[in-house]
Amino acid sequence: MRTFVIGLLVAALSACGANGVAGAGGEERRSVSSTPSSPIASPSVPSSSAPGTPGEPSRGETTSGPEPTSCPDGTLIPAVEIPAVHSDAVRIPEAKVGGVTIPATTIPGVDIPAQRVPAQCTEIKPAPGGCLGAASIPETGIPAVEIPAVEIPGVNAGDLKVDPVRADAVRADAVRARAVSTPEVCRRKARGGGLVPFVIRPFIIRPFIIRPFVIRPFVVRPEKCNDKGECVPAVEVPAVEAPAVNVPSVEIPAAELKSYEVGGSEVLEGEDSIAYNLNADVLFDFDSADIKPGAAAELKRIAQQISRKSAGDSAIQVDGHTDDKGEDAYNVRLSQRRAQAVLGWLAGEGGLDRARLKATGYGETKPVRPNITDTGRAKNRRVVISTETS
Repeated sequence: MRTFVIGLLVAALSACGANGVAGAGGEERRSVSSTPSSPIASPSVPSSSAPGTPGEPSRGETTSGPEPTSCPDGTLIPAVEIPAVHSDAVRIPEAKVGGVTIPATTIPGVDIPAQRVPAQCTEIKPAPGGCLGAASIPETGIPAVEIPAVEIPGVNAGDLKVDPVRADAVRADAVRARAVSTPEVCRRKARGGGLVPFVIRPFIIRPFIIRPFVIRPFVVRPEKCNDKGECVPAVEVPAVEAPAVNVPSVEIPAAELKSYEVGGSEVLEGEDSIAYNLNADVLFDFDSADIKPGAAAELKRIAQQISRKSAGDSAIQVDGHTDDKGEDAYNVRLSQRRAQAVLGWLAGEGGLDRARLKATGYGETKPVRPNITDTGRAKNRRVVISTETS
């Protein structure tokens, strides 16, 4: 008879729902919902910078020391390779005009060494329990590039005159993206029970930067001849282009520690039985069967009450439940692991007789609310502890 009454009490308790944070997120293996973001960093402002030393690869100005190949406390930001720029020299052959020999000459080509924006690491610093570590993305920069001026010399020989032709130097200045960071955030501790509020570390983003392409246009000195049919040949120097360079944006996503209730169990005490309903979000982190340190005080209180009120040899039932997120078999296993974890805590830290304790995982098979809203699912994620009383 007592077992039947306990079943009725547990069912009634379940129908009342659990205290805790409604809508604190779906059940296991579900992505955390997005959170308000921090403002995007101000766009980078181009600044003047000399290009790399001729003959040596140019690097971004903001990195020193060896480049990382892995990032233990963050994510590797890949290097950006900037290809070399090359154009061949142009040779102008010797010519004779009006008895004057115009010597051959060579217009130098262009050789700009390859450049590189070095690899970097984002960082999320280790933090104590109940805290989210400070996050940072380092500054970076694209070095400047310049294509030098070029000139095809003129000719002045006898009655033949050809003006020089020139293309000025072109340059793309260095571009910089500033470092961005956000500090460590921690929960406030609840004193004597109550709600431990959620905390959010907002996402941060270092915006993308672009160094635009630059092109020195082709230049042509046309062929010209005198009345005697003596000519200076046409000369063309091809255009030279340094391509655009894009360093993608880098983001560290937001992170959240959910709120939970300390002292948040719901109790239904009958004539000869008692049951405690605990919201699973109070006891466990997302997709975890490890009991939160903050739940210890409530479990200790329940263990002490069971020791005082339960019949000396009565069984103590620990039942685990989930919502409908995820596969059925997985949810059954998770609810069983969670029920077993609570059983282990009650037998160890709680001082209850392990022989009297029994754990059962029901998965999503016994909902107390429709699994159609976050609030309903939060009610269904629960652990119920029940026993007969003396």
